[in-house]
Amino acid sequence: MNNIESTVVSSRIRLARNLADYPFPNKLKSVKQAREIVRAVSGAASSLREFKLYYMSEIGERVALALRDDHLISEELAANRKYGAALIDEGETDGSQDKVSIMINEEDHLREQYIAKGLSLPRAYLKISELDDELSRSLRFAYDAKLGYLTACPTNLGTGLRASVMLFLPGLTRMNKMNKLIREISRLGHNVRGVYGEGSAAEGYMYQISNEVTLGVDEDYILSEVEKAVLEIVNLETQARRALVSEDYIGIKDRCRRAYGVLTNCEKISFGEFLQLVSDVKLGAALGFIAIPDFGALDELIASVRPANISLLSDVDLSAAERDILRAEKCRNTLRENA
Repeated sequence: MNNIESTVVSSRIRLARNLADYPFPNKLKSVKQAREIVRAVSGAASSLREFKLYYMSEIGERVALALRDDHLISEELAANRKYGAALIDEGETDGSQDKVSIMINEEDHLREQYIAKGLSLPRAYLKISELDDELSRSLRFAYDAKLGYLTACPTNLGTGLRASVMLFLPGLTRMNKMNKLIREISRLGHNVRGVYGEGSAAEGYMYQISNEVTLGVDEDYILSEVEKAVLEIVNLETQARRALVSEDYIGIKDRCRRAYGVLTNCEKISFGEFLQLVSDVKLGAALGFIAIPDFGALDELIASVRPANISLLSDVDLSAAERDILRAEKCRNTLRENA
């Protein structure tokens, strides 16, 4: 397993856009006005791919949380029951399993997102750019010749582009080097955040790195700078893993294999305990202590057993104990299938 494959989880490109004929979402005057925007965006997007429309006011909490857990909508949009909506395509027809979503009336009228596995920034940008170009044929975006695309927050002015990469960094975390890395990355004009973006925690050794600057630079520059930073972090993580094993080879190997033993034999498990153990299993697979051919299957497993997604497997509300039993069953089956 190469270092990039065992470190880079996914890539995401997000474009912020606003309609020229409407005030920013935080200045909308009525639900009627918000629905006009939803209908305009939905109409423009409907001919491009098979999007499913979700109104935040009409979906249940379980569905909203599941969409958030899959990074298809944000925490802010999930909470925006009055005006928010989303267009979602959860699978490409070419079998790539890439995901596309358009958040409507979040901070901006549109937040177009393309999420791809691995280090795939150029391809993800190409795909979302094609979508953006098609949308712009039907929608009049707010644009200024000097400032570029106009956005609710000045930090998104210009290209409106955020390029982010999700990274699995157990070595740097356990060697207590993340604070230093975050300072250095910030100095280079990038952000390091938790799993769900700004203000969220890093869980399971997972972090997001993204560009901070959108104004005064072009898209190619942003993509190349973020990818350059990611590749350097991959090298640093590789060195940290070697140092970790060098300091305590038997201890690390034992911890990883014990975690694998628990997850392949447990009868019930909470999400918190699962996340701690599966992170050690991922580390063990990356170090060659555990034979798991499809490393990506572990990331898919993590997403599928979050409380909201587990709940969606049943037509009735599950208790915490019932979710723990179902989660354990899914863990056992997935790990044994990928042994």
